[in-house]
Amino acid sequence: MAAVMASILIDGSVLEGGGQILRNSTSLSALLSKPISIHKIRQSRRPPGLKNQHRTGLELVAQIASARLTGATNGSQVIDFVPGRLALPGSFTANCVTAGSTTLLLQIALPLLMFAPEKDTPPSTLTLLGGTNATMAPQIDYVQHVLLPFLRQHFGVPSGLSAGVDLEIKRRGYYPKGGGEVQVSVTPVKRLQAARVLERGRVKHIGGIAHFAGLPNSAGREMVIGARRVLEELKYLNPDEGEVGVDIKFKRENNEDSSGAGSGIVLWAELEGGGIIGGSAVGNKRVEPAKIGEEAAQELLRGLQADGCVDEWLQDQIIIFMALADGKSEIRCGKGGLALHTQTAIWVAEQLTDAKFEVEEEASGHTVIRCEGIAYGKCSNVVLVDL
Repeated sequence: MAAVMASILIDGSVLEGGGQILRNSTSLSALLSKPISIHKIRQSRRPPGLKNQHRTGLELVAQIASARLTGATNGSQVIDFVPGRLALPGSFTANCVTAGSTTLLLQIALPLLMFAPEKDTPPSTLTLLGGTNATMAPQIDYVQHVLLPFLRQHFGVPSGLSAGVDLEIKRRGYYPKGGGEVQVSVTPVKRLQAARVLERGRVKHIGGIAHFAGLPNSAGREMVIGARRVLEELKYLNPDEGEVGVDIKFKRENNEDSSGAGSGIVLWAELEGGGIIGGSAVGNKRVEPAKIGEEAAQELLRGLQADGCVDEWLQDQIIIFMALADGKSEIRCGKGGLALHTQTAIWVAEQLTDAKFEVEEEASGHTVIRCEGIAYGKCSNVVLVDL
């Protein structure tokens, strides 16, 4: 860079005070060519500071953005990030080594790979190694069946193998061993369209996947049975919903397609108004599989009873895309106020972009998030390189 602007100081202890501040700040820093210095990293966690997966994520975004990264060592509570030029298209690999979440690695990298300065730019590829199904982060199946469909439907991200974002789970990685592999192909878009999802409508369909490896087939069947048993409550809690189709599949992973034994289940409810609500649970050897299925279904029902168009996890993950979109996005969330992660994502976006957020508390108890996005997409800081 010909000149280096002063770094923007980001307080990592604000609101939820966790890794999300790190991920969203560095993604926006890279896209907008704004140097940042993050202090008090993960101040609300015990112990605070960087863990292995956070360091891996920082190294990944630094590679994509040709950035100068200092302070990124395990346990560090201060990092400096000076972005260079995005090298697109590219082929990038990140390895948590442990069971650190591949989903969280994708969160930090995906916004960077979604834009290019001209049409017909070849896709970039990500190979993410680590945990695919863990308790402290969305399962990779949630990304596949909730986040990505929402981005395609409402932000205009194309779908299909030759466009948009394509994700393939090559190998499951369960806690504590990890060892999973996720491959992602991202074809850039010129701009993201604004998303407007204000009407919930009835539940159209409930889908799900119960996955397991190194366990008897009964584990998958019992997770499905437990989930369906709880979902029967839907017709009593919401009699106006009518008959809702439920299709929950179970899949035993081949030995070569998993690293160690484990299980999990992810459910999703597709709403008439275009919203999606998710629910999930990760297997535990001390808990009967049927109880794991019940836990996921109960989480899904809580999300549906909140009566919004998105669940609390989707809320915070789409904030960065609302900030980058072209036009005014409006998303109706459930009753009970915004999740702390969502409030944090809004705060970070306001520190680093000119996006204008409004949060309206309705008399019904619902919350509507409105955002006039920055119409990011010219990407004057992107340089194309030969693969």
